[in-house]
Amino acid sequence: MKKQNVVAELERLRKELDRHNYLYYVLAKPEISDYEFDRMLEKLIALENEFPNLKTPDSPTQRVGGGITKEFPTVRHRERMLSLSNTYSVEEVGDFYRRVLKLLPGRSKHQGGPAFVAELKFDGVAVSLLYRDGKLVRGATRGDGVQGDDITPNIRTLRSVPLRLGSFSDTPLFSTGSDAEIEVRGEVFMRKDDFTALNEARPEDEQFANPRNATAGTLKLQDSAEVARRKLFFVAYYLKGAPFDDLAHHDRLKELEHLGFYTGGNYRLCYDLEDIYEFIDYWHEQRWELPYEIDGVVLKLNDVSLWEELGATSKSPRWAIAYKYPAQRARTVLRKVVFQVGRLGTVTPVAHLEPVKLAGTTVARSTLHNLDEIERLDIRLNDTVEIEKAGEIIPKVISVVREERPENAGFITVPEVCPSCGTPLQRPADEVNFYCPNEETCPAQVKARLEHFASRNAMDINGLGKAVIEQLVNSKQVYDAGDLYTLTHDKLLKLDRQGERSATKLLRAIEESKKRGYDRVLFALGIRHAGLATARELVSAYPSLDKLQAASTEEMAEVPDIGPVIAESVHAFFRKPYVVEMIEKLRASGLCFAAAKPAVQVSHVFDGMKVIFTGGLERYTRDKAAELVLERGGEVVASVSKNTDLVVAGKEPGGKLEKARKLGIKMISEDEFEEMLGKQ
Repeated sequence: MKKQNVVAELERLRKELDRHNYLYYVLAKPEISDYEFDRMLEKLIALENEFPNLKTPDSPTQRVGGGITKEFPTVRHRERMLSLSNTYSVEEVGDFYRRVLKLLPGRSKHQGGPAFVAELKFDGVAVSLLYRDGKLVRGATRGDGVQGDDITPNIRTLRSVPLRLGSFSDTPLFSTGSDAEIEVRGEVFMRKDDFTALNEARPEDEQFANPRNATAGTLKLQDSAEVARRKLFFVAYYLKGAPFDDLAHHDRLKELEHLGFYTGGNYRLCYDLEDIYEFIDYWHEQRWELPYEIDGVVLKLNDVSLWEELGATSKSPRWAIAYKYPAQRARTVLRKVVFQVGRLGTVTPVAHLEPVKLAGTTVARSTLHNLDEIERLDIRLNDTVEIEKAGEIIPKVISVVREERPENAGFITVPEVCPSCGTPLQRPADEVNFYCPNEETCPAQVKARLEHFASRNAMDINGLGKAVIEQLVNSKQVYDAGDLYTLTHDKLLKLDRQGERSATKLLRAIEESKKRGYDRVLFALGIRHAGLATARELVSAYPSLDKLQAASTEEMAEVPDIGPVIAESVHAFFRKPYVVEMIEKLRASGLCFAAAKPAVQVSHVFDGMKVIFTGGLERYTRDKAAELVLERGGEVVASVSKNTDLVVAGKEPGGKLEKARKLGIKMISEDEFEEMLGKQ
């Protein structure tokens, strides 16, 4: 392909991808499927790999992440990022409105008082984006308002953040060579369904409490590839730059949409206090229908020219206020406590409540976490309790109404034996939880492990839900995940509500699950402390299950982000007799227990060599670097030994480098590694 044709095709693909991002994230009117989008992106990636000198920093391919950031440098904001004054009182909203009117007598352009813009208050993490010549050059957290952390590599992975302003438009918004700076501020957040999927992919003891915590934790991850996988969104609410200085705030929000930003769209001009109260009341009920969390309403004076005149206190502007909806609470009665056993044997007390309406749903159950929490609350059977939704998602008992305690209130005691299998419970000296030690045959643990195995982020077996698993285990047709692959039509048709059609679909889904990659299979096994991200790290270090099973705890502990606790858990897991038996069944069924090898060997540069990486690489993720070695005949190992042939050292290498020196192993830099990759 001629160079001019390549340049034209690259520009066409980039513009099309940016346009489809705009349609999806800003207008919510997608024209193509995710599959078609991914195919177009793959075509662009292939073309840029073929012509690397034509790759640009604002290309859509730069959203996939992969860089490892050891530190987030501190940067100063162009202007202080103030936090808004919060109120939970509509009366105080009225006081704020009248105070502004008093400070601006005769300044209103509208009869009755100055106009305000009412916006939804997204429950996320505030960030500032800086654009120069229309291109994203920096993304930073709020920090203390004066300075924050530079998280640009992570921000670049968000598809709702334009890398180039208006890149989907036929009309250039900025002339090349212009040094005009534009700042956009907004909130990074996680949608409810993505939050649920993220928690499903994590061990029970490492799950996030709410979407905001998940977002904050994700933005500070060192691996931008993992940030990209977690599907964060950015909503813009502030625009400043020379081209927009004369615009009112409402017009700036419209301009943000024209530039390619998502604003949520649910904002309106309010010309009096009645308009403001109407907006607050409407979203008080309607917020439960939104796919994301909001915790209130923000009011801003529309006339931006008056912001400076009104000024600010040491922390907050005088021209804006945030009204926060009170936490949704309800009173109900605790009727009984049921102790449930999870897939890891953890025994959790669950409160069964008189059904009550809360935050848009009917709540009849709530976790009580553990015995320590029961004692802290001094909660008893038949007590009247107050509940709320933590993060407006998870119901939680927050207090007991002591003055309403009835005479028949009864103490809650943990059973001495497992409620599922009758095995005596155990409580480790340094833990608050009780455990059932009968991992192998406890029905509750077996069922929970099968649910995890079939879940969306694991083997994704559609149709294998709780009810079907319950019947399969109770009828002794299935004892572990390996037995799922021996199911037949005849066996399934014996189950309640399982007809010919549903049985066929389930068997097809089970067969389809055999195509899942090694990392998904490893996660599906349900190893304690090993979420999906940990599974990927282990796959990168040990490209086959045989190698992982043979690894010592000391070797595993040296793998990045693994450490001694996870290493001990993984090592112990593969030595349990029932696990060994299950894995043999899964292996016989054809599940993938090795990382995919390249279809074509690019060269023989690393033939027969055992290669190890240490420190952070600037140009490659660990997964990509390992893939490049495999394509050239080498093998990537997890720890340094006398059998290691080559060490590739990135930034801030760890103890592996010193060990390699003592053993006299050859060491090269990332530049030298890249030179080797280029050799045929």
